[in-house]
Amino acid sequence: MTTNGGLKSRISRTFLLQAGAISVAAVVSVLVAGIVIKHVLVTEALRLEAEYFWSRYTANQDFSRPDTRNLSGFLAPADDNRDFPEGLRDLGDGFHDVPSGADFTTVYVSSRNDERLYLVFDGERVNELAAYFGLIPLMIVLMVLYLSIWLAYRASHRAVSPISGLAREVNRLDPNAPDANLFVDHHLAPDADDEVRVLAGALSDLAERLAAFVERERTFTRDASHELRTPLTVIHVAADMLLERDDLGDEARTSAQRIKRSCGEIEELVEAFLLLAREGDLSLPETPVCINEVVDHELDRLRLISRDKPVEVRLEAVRRLFVQAPEQAVSAVVGNLLRNAFAYTDGGWIRVRIGARHLTIEDSGVGMNDDDIRDAFEPFFRANPQRRGGHGVGLTIVRRFTDRFHWPVEISSRPGSGTLVRVGFRHAIRRAQERPLAG
Repeated sequence: MTTNGGLKSRISRTFLLQAGAISVAAVVSVLVAGIVIKHVLVTEALRLEAEYFWSRYTANQDFSRPDTRNLSGFLAPADDNRDFPEGLRDLGDGFHDVPSGADFTTVYVSSRNDERLYLVFDGERVNELAAYFGLIPLMIVLMVLYLSIWLAYRASHRAVSPISGLAREVNRLDPNAPDANLFVDHHLAPDADDEVRVLAGALSDLAERLAAFVERERTFTRDASHELRTPLTVIHVAADMLLERDDLGDEARTSAQRIKRSCGEIEELVEAFLLLAREGDLSLPETPVCINEVVDHELDRLRLISRDKPVEVRLEAVRRLFVQAPEQAVSAVVGNLLRNAFAYTDGGWIRVRIGARHLTIEDSGVGMNDDDIRDAFEPFFRANPQRRGGHGVGLTIVRRFTDRFHWPVEISSRPGSGTLVRVGFRHAIRRAQERPLAG
């Protein structure tokens, strides 16, 4: 996803765009000023100068021609201009731009009573006038504007800096261990505005409430799960003692088996809650964990639990695969995926393959449709609520651990055709298998 950068970057871009727009407007203004001076002021001045000369010359034939630093005049019979500069000889009445040492020279030709007047205005002076009366004042104005923009940018930068600092502190905030001290006054800039201090106080209060909520949730989950273990153990042992009695009737034995099976399911749910509580603490040590050994251990457990199911388990491993992670996390991921495969396969096969950098678990069970796959990792979601077993938290646990350790999970399935789950371990270490497994 593309972003527009931080608030400071957006303010900087705004000021740069403003300065650029002012610069473009200044250049256009200078060009327009030059055109106005050249084509309006100069031409109008020459025309008025010619009318003034003719009016005075008509009254007094000895009236001298214009001859100043910027303006030169030539008067001669209309049919005799041999004494004129070569560039003026072929010009007719009106305004003309002729080349010279300057950028341009404007010539105005007018005729009265068989005489012709040539007024020549030096273009170099026009450029100087444009510089004196247009460019230089404009440069001064631009300097003032740029200085104002820079001062405004500095002021806005100082105003935004405390907000940016708060944003960095919020980014540092760990939801699992929120620290309200990140937003106390001594972390703010000395010139922070009152609004920023109010915002910092609100964030500090929020962090304190969040810390209290997280601690309350962890304490409840940990204590509740721990306290449930004792009665569950008692029920489990009592069910085993009942099943060992020879005088137990068939109906009572069936009930005892159901009690024991349900007790085992509740124990698994309690273990899942404990894992979630510890996962939030992130206190689990990371060690090299062999995926092959975890798969063997989980399969042995599930074979005992599901020994009455006509399910063939096929294990394929051409190498030993190691990942750097907490062993409990790897066991939770592998165990929950295998339990799901056993839970939704009433008969047929389950194939487990340990590849180069991935683990694939495929079954011939009931399968899922596209909607079920989309919601499979949601808490307490079950594709088939009528089926016995499972509480809808297994895949949620899988998702939390795979997201934390960046193990991508892919599910493909079709109703009635089974399910395939693939977990990738991009940074896994591969070692040769002493003896290829298949079973």
